[in-house]
Amino acid sequence: MRITQGAFSFLPDLDDKQIAAQVEYCLRQGWAVGVEFTDDPHPRNTYWEMWGMPMFDLHDAAGVMEEVKACRKANPETYVRVNGFDSTRGWEAVRLSFLVQRPSAEPGFRLERQEAEGRTIRYTLQAYGLDRPAGRRYGDQALRSER
Repeated sequence: MRITQGAFSFLPDLDDKQIAAQVEYCLRQGWAVGVEFTDDPHPRNTYWEMWGMPMFDLHDAAGVMEEVKACRKANPETYVRVNGFDSTRGWEAVRLSFLVQRPSAEPGFRLERQEAEGRTIRYTLQAYGLDRPAGRRYGDQALRSER
């Protein structure tokens, strides 16, 4: 299964040149750029771990790309995304968000069914990766721990 969150997630993964072009777009709009990572990509998990501080006064994509590379190196089997935050009064929101790294294996989600009062049935999504401890949910580390 391939996680589809943010812009461009239905397309093939962006290479570094394409990522830099999107970062340049964010900077031309005057948006602050931030890098985040997680090993819990549930669609309602909007609070990913921040990699450093958002870069508010940056004017060149090279600085963001260095942070992306450092985050990838420190967190090789996690999801990494770049956010473009518009701090303009009235907006004050993320205007662009896209994945720049995925784990080598994405096991996906299972649908859990719960019967409630009366004939009510509730459904929730549970990531298969959450069956493993944080830091060992995806990729080769997870596969080695299961053997």
